[in-house]
Amino acid sequence: MADPDPTSGALRVAGLFHGRGVVYALAVAEIAAGVVSLLSGGFVGGWAIAVLYFGFGGFVVLALRRHFPISSCGCFGKTDTPPSLLHVALNATGVGGGLWAALTRSPSIISVVGDQPLAGLPYLGFLAVGTYAAYLMLTALPIVLKPSVTVH
Repeated sequence: MADPDPTSGALRVAGLFHGRGVVYALAVAEIAAGVVSLLSGGFVGGWAIAVLYFGFGGFVVLALRRHFPISSCGCFGKTDTPPSLLHVALNATGVGGGLWAALTRSPSIISVVGDQPLAGLPYLGFLAVGTYAAYLMLTALPIVLKPSVTVH
């Protein structure tokens, strides 16, 4: 939401609706799905997450198959995050997690944290570490794995 231009540009290259309003609507839908899933449990939020991440993953697959000349899918605003198979894997995980939450009617984060030792702080810490690891997987790992060019 902070910078919709990379996402808007990626959507434009794909020939999809690409105005800033579309990007804001997608961002609000993603945030709302997460909040609903976390606060009320999984059925409605889980389905919303599964559908959104299926769409996001489908876009990344389309971008990869058609070799769209985009430097960022827009996932993290200005951060250079070109579409990759890592994106596909993370989106597939999001679809699976959303389906699992919906089909098992997973409990809210409030009830899960309430059942954890130490007021749920270790659980929330591991959740934060996992989220940051996913962020690094999409932003830093491609840079690290990118073959360097050497001049002989």
